[in-house]
Amino acid sequence: MFNIEEFDIKLDTNVIGRNFIYVEEIESTNEFLLKTDDKLPTGTVVLAEHQSEGKGRRNKEWKSDKNQNLTFSILLLPYPKMPNINLINLSTSLSIAQTLENLYQFDVELKWPNDVLINKKKIAGVLIETVSRGDKLEKMIIGMGINVNQPVFSGKFDLKPTSIRIESKREVSREKLLSEILNQFEENLRTLEKSSTKILNAWRLRCKMIGEKVKIVQDKKIKYGIFDDIDHNGFLVLKTREGYEKIHFGDISLR
Repeated sequence: MFNIEEFDIKLDTNVIGRNFIYVEEIESTNEFLLKTDDKLPTGTVVLAEHQSEGKGRRNKEWKSDKNQNLTFSILLLPYPKMPNINLINLSTSLSIAQTLENLYQFDVELKWPNDVLINKKKIAGVLIETVSRGDKLEKMIIGMGINVNQPVFSGKFDLKPTSIRIESKREVSREKLLSEILNQFEENLRTLEKSSTKILNAWRLRCKMIGEKVKIVQDKKIKYGIFDDIDHNGFLVLKTREGYEKIHFGDISLR
């Protein structure tokens, strides 16, 4: 059982997580925040012990054992100087990476656009969804799934999963981990509002695919080239025989 008091003591944010909703079971924390008519404040966090319909990017199923991991979503309402969705996406995965490094001294790798890896295995992922009316953003939902104390994973996966428990060979406090991720997320968001340079450079440092030959799958299209860089908006820059191409989405792997 998640100890909310222990989590709250360690939370050091002004906005993120100050309104905290804890549920035993839900279809999806992202879906809850997307569909709710309640006037929830920006920074609201919804944590579920189990999601019956948890999902990752491109509607892939996200499997997570009950009471073992962290599956949660953050609500952001639009505000002046709000960074674009791609930068928030990279900043979110960076926040997870920095927290894992600080708490457990892991060597963390970031995979464009939103995967967090340890020893080439997936330990966390990010899914951002939005609600808009016309061209006006109404709300942004940042979903995170982090494998914490789950000892084994069964099934077929595109990327082999792992957990903090598997990698560190011990159970860890989910309360401390969540509070530190939210602390780091808020700090990175404030940095991003001033300039994206520091966040993008910190993300680049942890992406080991930059400079490598890659394959990118976009629905039924496949592209090949060299992962040259990410641009100032967080898009992937692919170097091909024809020149440079900006990639907005896709599943990337080494050739």
